[in-house]
Amino acid sequence: MAKVYTCFCTDYIHEGHLNIIREAKKYGDVIVGILSDKAMIKFNKFPTANFSERVAIVKNLKDVSDVVIQDDVMYDKIVENIKPDYVIHGDNWCSGPMKAIRDNVVALMEKTGGKVIDVPYTKSEQVQLLDAKNELKRSMPEYRRKMLKELINLRDVVKTIEVHSGLTGLIAEKTIVENNGELDQFDAMWISSLCDSTAKGKPDIELVDMTSRFRTISDVMEVTTKPIIFDGDTGGLIEHFVYTVRTLERMGVSAIIVEDKIGLKKNSLFGTEVKQTQDTIEHFCEKIKAGKKVQLTDDFMIIARIESLILEQGMEDALTRAHAFVQAGADGIMIHSRKKDPAEILEFCDKFREVNKSTPIVVVPSSFNTITEAELAEHGVNIVIYANQLTRAAFPAMEQVAKDILKYHRAKEVDDRLMPIKQIISLIDEL
Repeated sequence: MAKVYTCFCTDYIHEGHLNIIREAKKYGDVIVGILSDKAMIKFNKFPTANFSERVAIVKNLKDVSDVVIQDDVMYDKIVENIKPDYVIHGDNWCSGPMKAIRDNVVALMEKTGGKVIDVPYTKSEQVQLLDAKNELKRSMPEYRRKMLKELINLRDVVKTIEVHSGLTGLIAEKTIVENNGELDQFDAMWISSLCDSTAKGKPDIELVDMTSRFRTISDVMEVTTKPIIFDGDTGGLIEHFVYTVRTLERMGVSAIIVEDKIGLKKNSLFGTEVKQTQDTIEHFCEKIKAGKKVQLTDDFMIIARIESLILEQGMEDALTRAHAFVQAGADGIMIHSRKKDPAEILEFCDKFREVNKSTPIVVVPSSFNTITEAELAEHGVNIVIYANQLTRAAFPAMEQVAKDILKYHRAKEVDDRLMPIKQIISLIDEL
C-alpha cells in the first residue's frame, strides 16, 4: 500500500480532520503526524490539551494506520524518515504564512516523486463553533496564566512585545512572518506602564492608577490568548503590592515585573540624570516574600527588576541583589541597561549563570538593540521584551498624517500610507 501522510496541530478533532483522513484513505495507508508542543507554539496556538492527550485522540480514529511525532513545522525529517507517496492537507495552507510550509513539502516531494494533495478546507458552522470555543478556552485565566512558565521550558527565547490596547493586542496575537522558510510569531505580551500612561496622555510616574491599568489588561485579554507580563513599576507599598499580585493572578496574568526602586517613579532610561532612589535589598526582599505568600497557584511569577546598572551602582551590586532576590522567592531576574553596548548585560548574565543555572533572566534591548535574540540566548537569557516599539512606531506615523491633512486640506495625499479599514476590521473576530 502507498503511504499517505497528514499532520494535525490541534487539541480536538472535527469533521474537517475526519474528511482529510477519509480522503487520505483513498490513496493508501494513513500516517498522521502530531505536531509537538514546541513546534506547535512556534507558528500556531498554544495547546490546551497536553501532548499525550492529543496523540491518544488521533490513535483512536478509524482509518489511521500509524501516529508519529512531528518536531518541526517543516516536513524535511518526516519526508526523509517516512518517505510518503502522498502528503495531504487542507487547502488553507495555499496562502498566507502557511504557504511556506506547503512550498517546503512540494519541493521535498518533487525530489522523491511523491505528490501533494490539497483538500478544500471545511468551513461548516460546527467547525467554526469548535474553533471559537477553543479560542475562548485559551483565553481563560487558568490556561493563560500558566503559559509563560511552559513557554520558558519550550522556547529558546520567549519573544514578548508591548501592547497597550485591544488593537495592539491583536497585532501581537496574529502577526506571523515567514523568513527563509521559517515561520515565527510573538510568544507573549508586555503591558508597559510607560506605554499605558502614554496612550492615556499621562506622564510615566505611576500616575495611572492600578484600576485603570487593570482595565487595559481586561481590554487586551478579551481579544487575545497569549500570556501577559505586567510592568508593575516599583510595586508601591508592600501592603498595596500584595493586592496587586492577587488581582493579577486572578485575572490570568502570567507575571509581574517589579523594580527595586522606591519613591516617585522616573523612567529608567533617564538613569542618573534625574533623582532615583534604589530600594534596600532587605526591604525589596520583604516585598517579594509578601507577594509570593499571597499567591494561590504556582503558575504566577514575580520577577525582580534590578536597576543597579541603570543607576551606575556597579556589577557586584547587581549580582548581589540578584542572588538575594532569588533567595527571597523571585521567579526571575530582569537586568536593565541604558547603554548601547550590550557588554555589561552579557557580563551580568554570564556571571549570574555561573552560580544560578535555572532562574529565568529577562532583558529589554531598547538601547542595546543591535544584539539578536539568539546571541542573548547564548548567554542564558530566557525572555526578551520589546518594551515600547509599537507605541514609538504609531506616534510619528499618526503625527505626520495629521500634519499632511492640515497642509493639503484633504486626505488624498495620506491615503497610500493608511491601512484599509476593511483590513483592520478583519483582525477582529466575531463570535
